[in-house]
Amino acid sequence: MVVDRHANKVLSAHGAAYILLNEGTYLVSDLISISAPTIDSLISTLQDNHNFDPSQIKTDAESLEHWGKDWTKHFAPAAAAIVFPKTTEQVQSIVLLANEYNVVLTPSGGRTGLSAGAVAANGEIVVSMDKMNQIGTFYPADRIVEIEAGVITEQLQQFAESKDLYYPVDFASAGSSQMGGNIGTNAGGIKVIRYGMTRQWIMGLTVVTGKGDILQLNRGMVKNATGYDLRQLFIGSEGTLGLVTHAQIKLERQPQDLNVMVLGMDNFSDVMNVLSAFQAQIDLTAFEFFDEVAIDKLMAHGQVQEPFESRTKFYTLLEFEAPYEPIMEKAMAIFEHCMEEGWVVDGVMSQSLSQAAELWKLREYISETISVFTPYKNDVSVLISHVPEFIKEIDDIVSSNYPDFEVCWFGHIGDGNLHLNILKPENMSKDDFFAECQVVNKHVFETVQKYGGSVSAEHGVGMTKKPYLQYSRSETEINYLREVKKVFDPNNIMNRGKIFDM
Repeated sequence: MVVDRHANKVLSAHGAAYILLNEGTYLVSDLISISAPTIDSLISTLQDNHNFDPSQIKTDAESLEHWGKDWTKHFAPAAAAIVFPKTTEQVQSIVLLANEYNVVLTPSGGRTGLSAGAVAANGEIVVSMDKMNQIGTFYPADRIVEIEAGVITEQLQQFAESKDLYYPVDFASAGSSQMGGNIGTNAGGIKVIRYGMTRQWIMGLTVVTGKGDILQLNRGMVKNATGYDLRQLFIGSEGTLGLVTHAQIKLERQPQDLNVMVLGMDNFSDVMNVLSAFQAQIDLTAFEFFDEVAIDKLMAHGQVQEPFESRTKFYTLLEFEAPYEPIMEKAMAIFEHCMEEGWVVDGVMSQSLSQAAELWKLREYISETISVFTPYKNDVSVLISHVPEFIKEIDDIVSSNYPDFEVCWFGHIGDGNLHLNILKPENMSKDDFFAECQVVNKHVFETVQKYGGSVSAEHGVGMTKKPYLQYSRSETEINYLREVKKVFDPNNIMNRGKIFDM
């Protein structure tokens, strides 16, 4: 659903009314009342006084829908306009005018998030970083590169490779996600067990606060003992404090001779035994897991090959560097030990880079493959030590309450991040299915709370996880978050309604 500012009609979505009156005022979800002349005046000011050309502003219905949403499907886009700044100063002008006109801004990167953090559902102006996509100065001695917020993750990875270096934060959406969005959500991915989250690689930020101030934070320093590190507040803030325009990114040496193993197990406890056995002697770069349901859907889809002759209940994919023969010998010895202990039923190891890539498809293609089943997804995390008990409890909850629901598990088990996917039964409508899953949600998040985990491991809170934030954060802690937001964004114009309400 898209609000057309230039038509006189009533639109609705999810029970909220979007009304466009004859005099040009529309009311959106009772949250914002913005007049069309106000938006037109703001846009005219950008063009007349701040060097915005026509290509930097879009108000047509197709653009409003395209840039007004992310990968979530729970909220209909209803943006008022899309603006494409080219400089930090133009971002500043947008923020200052938004404060003046009391207009809410929604930051937009690659829009690959799954928590509705980049959805403009209430008449906001979307600020897209698509035109701020340049890679700037490279500092070889520091292994730091300056980038604009709209740089695509894969673009940064390719630049690092051209310098014989490596940017290790990686995930399935690397070809379309933008670094500004990654910073806003503190994105993780498949290499966290070795390289950590996005936070670990951000050496400096340029931001425009919700007040419209430009701040340069940390400036790339490794050592900087000069008080509060405000950079860390903006990482993971989902655009609620301000807009990231530039970043200084640390790069790493390239991994050497990466090898991939896929192992099959019949008991989940054996997955944990294998993880412990390998981690005790080898530095793993990844340790992923998926279940038999995932393999069943993958094989039916026909894009990847069966890893073994016989099926097992659980699978792990582990990756490690083996530039020296002794490391490979040690890995094989650990594998043989796991077989002798009865933890591993079968296994396969890559013999080339192309074979490693094929094995990775077993993990990387799961989301795409199960998408046809309209999965209800949950991205949660607990301590690795709690993973077996947590998975068992969630399986018991779903099977006892919804015996017709099929559950597909996969995730980055080496860092405690689990992806719970409940697949829609063929004979159930989408609306009925999601309504039932909302009931499951409460039980899932109560279990997350029981184990002291997070209701959002790597996709942020946005709007989809906002009702459940209290399961991971105390009310006192949330109140402190609100006070922090007031300092940087006193008029609450930055991504209003995301993470928490003011």
